[in-house]
Amino acid sequence: MPRAYWFSLAVLVACLVSALAPGQIDRIVIAAGTPEDQALTAISSEQDAQKKITMYQDFLEKFSSNPAAVAYGNWQLSQAYQTTGDLAKALAYGDKALAASPRNLDILVSQTGIAQQLKDNAKVIDYATKGGEIYQSIDKQEKPQGVDEQEFQNRVQEEKNSSKTSYEFLEAAAYNAITDETNSQKRMDYIERFTPDFPNSRFQEPVASYAMMALTDLKDTPRLIAYGEKTLATNPDSLPTLLLMANAYVDDPQPGSVNKAVSYAQRAIEVAKADAPDADSKRKMSAGVAHSTLGYALMKQNKTAAAIVELKAASALLKGQDDQSYAVAMYRLGFAYAKLNKVTEAREVLSEVVKMPGPVQQPAQDLLAKVNAARAQAK
Repeated sequence: MPRAYWFSLAVLVACLVSALAPGQIDRIVIAAGTPEDQALTAISSEQDAQKKITMYQDFLEKFSSNPAAVAYGNWQLSQAYQTTGDLAKALAYGDKALAASPRNLDILVSQTGIAQQLKDNAKVIDYATKGGEIYQSIDKQEKPQGVDEQEFQNRVQEEKNSSKTSYEFLEAAAYNAITDETNSQKRMDYIERFTPDFPNSRFQEPVASYAMMALTDLKDTPRLIAYGEKTLATNPDSLPTLLLMANAYVDDPQPGSVNKAVSYAQRAIEVAKADAPDADSKRKMSAGVAHSTLGYALMKQNKTAAAIVELKAASALLKGQDDQSYAVAMYRLGFAYAKLNKVTEAREVLSEVVKMPGPVQQPAQDLLAKVNAARAQAK
């Protein structure tokens, strides 16, 4: 379909929608037959890319008092410069288009794509979250006077349906920016902007995991707990969040935190359903980590015999799945045996852990030395 005819169709659709959805999503409307429309038809007929750029610049100068013409002309210049590879100019002209039409999802999608090409995660988040906020506003608009309720709801749904592809693109772009960011502080900032503008996202669980990891790296336990509680309020069965919340609370010195660690770990075990016939390795590993954290928490409550049961379950689930998590569970199990003066069992477990490189290897060696010394003294 030639560009001029596509544009006329877009104008017609925009006129129909804007009558029922004022102030929600911007649409560029240029009436057919106007001087602006005639100029755009002439530009669309030009095949030379550089001449077309010059014509759009002339178009902007000539129709500078028409906001729709300014938005459309700058947007087309942005796309033209993107095609030539001049991404800096493409982004600059796109921003001018947004200034004239700030709630335009099509322009925001275009700008997000350019920002991705520039590998500018901050800009991607800027454009994508703005688009997410605009999409969410569709449901919040007020019904115009004189419009039938059912007709209004139908139009709202049509608007959501027509904007869904753009929304999903922006959602995925923002998520990719989060995963691509290696700075924990920046990543967390992106996540906190992503969450309200993409509620119930299809990426909700991995985003929650990235948030908890970032906050763990930042050693910001209060913020981690606050974010986790907020996440679980909307998705109480988020397994990564339950695990990380249990882990955060188990080492938190505040009164009552260990009890919360127990509750979250138990809930994670329930959600993982590691003993179900369809349980995959990921769920079994998650359950193993939950049992390990639960065992650690029970030891802190001086329920060491109960802790051993949990830590044995953790070790069985984690063996061959995750070497480091397995080593941690086994070290905790060795510690629990030692605490109950079960020297033989402690030596057997710790002798395996000291052969495993990682963060608990040295603590396991130190504990094994103490167990061996206690055994020798007992003799």
